[in-house]
Amino acid sequence: MPDFEYVAREMSGRQVTGVLTAASKQDAVRTLAGQSLFPIQIDTAKTAESTEANRSKRVRSRHLVALYSQLADLLHSGVPLLRSLEILEQQASHPGLARVLQEVREQVADGTRLADAMNQHPRIFNELAVSMVRAGEEGGFLEDVLKRIATFTEHQEDLKSRVVGALAYPLFLLVMGIVVVTGMLLFFVPKFAPIFDGLAERGQLPLPTKLLLGFSQLLQNHGLWVIAGIVAIGWWGKQLLNSEEGRRRADTLRLKIWGLGPILRNLAIARFCRILGTLLRNGVPLLPSLRIAKDATGNKLLSEAIGTAAENISSGKTLARPLAASGQFSREVIEMITVGEEANNLEKVLLDIADNMERRTNRELELYVRLLEPIMLLVMATLILFVMVALLLPVFQSASAFN
Repeated sequence: MPDFEYVAREMSGRQVTGVLTAASKQDAVRTLAGQSLFPIQIDTAKTAESTEANRSKRVRSRHLVALYSQLADLLHSGVPLLRSLEILEQQASHPGLARVLQEVREQVADGTRLADAMNQHPRIFNELAVSMVRAGEEGGFLEDVLKRIATFTEHQEDLKSRVVGALAYPLFLLVMGIVVVTGMLLFFVPKFAPIFDGLAERGQLPLPTKLLLGFSQLLQNHGLWVIAGIVAIGWWGKQLLNSEEGRRRADTLRLKIWGLGPILRNLAIARFCRILGTLLRNGVPLLPSLRIAKDATGNKLLSEAIGTAAENISSGKTLARPLAASGQFSREVIEMITVGEEANNLEKVLLDIADNMERRTNRELELYVRLLEPIMLLVMATLILFVMVALLLPVFQSASAFN
């Protein structure tokens, strides 16, 4: 049986914490009640085995695609969920995935829902997959959702492969350019410094040359500190992204990136519309559907906007008006949702919106990826050009002074 970490209050009001063993959360609540404790929070304890699984390397997308597809096929064939998880655990070729499936199966056997069990392994199952599984469990169409997750994961992997393939050459040139420029700053540029001393004393040294010499001296005198600073900034950024406020700021920034921001916004809205439409089509009420589908966007800012819309709907308002007030949805989407509500076929309209937006944004994303290659080459050329100009400007200036 699993262990549960709990936070509870005694009859006197004093808060206590501890760990207990129970078959499920419901049994844990009953055990605490028998001890005259009022539970505030109960979570599955992180054992050494689960911690090792969570810290294991990420599972490749191809393994996850096979997992989702096979689980959907087993469920569609009438195999019970526990037996399906056991079969997939035995057939898993990835050791880390096999351990995770074992833990998921044990938690489901103890009464935990599949989505909640998957949510305990964020390095394996992302937020979108968990929210879609939760939607499938809520609406009773889990196998269809798993098929869709497999298709989406495969599509994302194909897109990632195309992006990496398109950027491999310019990234290689950019890295080599940075290496060459760094070598020049450390070993080549310092040899020019005595030549430029005269111009520097007269205050006639061009600004690009001053900057280049400054960078060179910085790397020579404080190169290790520069590397340590970059590592520290990277660690701080990673810690910031692990917090709720940090994720919200990062998601807000992503939506403002030139060219890419609108694409990411449309893809998130398309995922939201597809899950919401699927839930409504399967008979799930609008308010619970919104609370489930808002997590499928993968963006904190959009999720909060949809959550606010859900609160307004519970007060008797329509869906289109609060979504329009959030400022996150385009006028075209709002008008189509309005028409769907008036015609009483909102679920069909939402699925049409998802299809149209996915086709359009996929084309825009491919164009954006193609534009990245010349942009990266331009960045590299600009970097090299700056070094050359900074070195040649004093030479030209000295030559013109002699003439």
